[in-house]
Amino acid sequence: MTETKESGAHPDVADPAPTPHVADPAPQPRATKEQVEAAMHDSKLAQVLYHDWEAETYDEKWSISYDQRCVDYARGRFDAAVPDEVQRELPYDRALELGCGTGFFLLNLIQAGVARRGSVTDLSPGMVKVATRNGQGLGLDVDGRVADAEGIPYDDNTFDLVVGHAVLHHIPDVELSLREVVRVLKPGGRFVFAGEPTTVGNRYARELSTLTWRVATNVTKLPMLSQWRRPQAELDESSRAAALEAVVDLHTFDPADLERMAANAGAVEIRTASEEFTAAMLGWPIRTFEAAVPPGRLGWGWAKFAFNSWTTLSWVDATVWRRVVPKGWFYNVMVTGVKPGGTPS
Repeated sequence: MTETKESGAHPDVADPAPTPHVADPAPQPRATKEQVEAAMHDSKLAQVLYHDWEAETYDEKWSISYDQRCVDYARGRFDAAVPDEVQRELPYDRALELGCGTGFFLLNLIQAGVARRGSVTDLSPGMVKVATRNGQGLGLDVDGRVADAEGIPYDDNTFDLVVGHAVLHHIPDVELSLREVVRVLKPGGRFVFAGEPTTVGNRYARELSTLTWRVATNVTKLPMLSQWRRPQAELDESSRAAALEAVVDLHTFDPADLERMAANAGAVEIRTASEEFTAAMLGWPIRTFEAAVPPGRLGWGWAKFAFNSWTTLSWVDATVWRRVVPKGWFYNVMVTGVKPGGTPS
C-alpha cells in the first residue's frame, strides 16, 4: 500500500479505535409546531429538526446521485481546492465527513479515488441513517455516527483527510470546529471544505430564490396551470421547512475570513478558491422552481437542460469571470489546509 505525503500514516500501525459512544438517537422525520417554535431559539435543535425533516427526500430535492455525474462534481470541488502535487499521491487511507447530509461529498470522493474508507457524521440522525444506507448500497467501507462538529467524537490523530460540503455555515462556532478538525487529523493530514456561501453570493442567491418561489406559487394558482401546483399542504410544509432553514443558515463568508479562522485553528498551507457566479444566478431559481412544482412533473428533458446550463455557465465563470470578478463575489467558497507535523506537501 502506497502512503501519501499527506497522511503521515504507516501501514504497520493500526488506526485508533473509535471512542466508545452511546446509541445514536432516532430520526424525527416530522417536526411539530411546538418543536419548530422552540427551534427558532435553538440553532442546534433547528439543525436536527430541519435535516431530519429533509433526509429521506434530500437527494431528490438537490438532484444528488452517486453516479459519474456527481462523482465528477465532487472530485472537481476537491481538485479546485487542493494543489496538483497532492492529487498525484491519492488516495488517502481514512477520511471523515462532517455534516455529511446524505453522504454526497465523501461517498462520491471515495468512488473518485480520493479515499479508501470513511466515516460520515452529522448532527441529524436522519441524515446519518440515509448516508450510511447510501454507502452500504454502493458497497463502500463507510460507518456513521451522530456527532456535533464542535466536539468531534474521535481520538486525536485518527484521520488522514477531513471533508465537508456546505456544512461550515451551519456551525455556531466555526473556528472551534476547525480546531476539532485539526485535532482529529493525523500530522500532515488535510481538510477540504467546499460549497460554503459567500456574503455577496448569498445575498443575490436568496433574492433570486425568493422571487422565483413567489412567482411560481402564485402563477400556479391560475386554473390553466393548476396541474403544476403542489397541494397546499405540501407548500405549507415547505414554508415551515424554509422558516427553519433561515435559522440553520448561520454564516456567510468572505474568503479571507475562512483563511483567518483556519490559521487560528492551527492549520498551515491554507488556500481558498471560489466558484459559481452566473451559474449560481441560474442555479438557485432552477432549484427553487423544482421545489415549487409536483415531483416528477418536469421530466428528464428539464433535468438535462438544468444540468447542461449549469455546466456551461460554470465553465464561463471559471474561464472568463474569474479573471475579472473578485473572489468574494462568487457564490461558493472552498478552503483547505494541513495539520502541521507531517511530511511537507
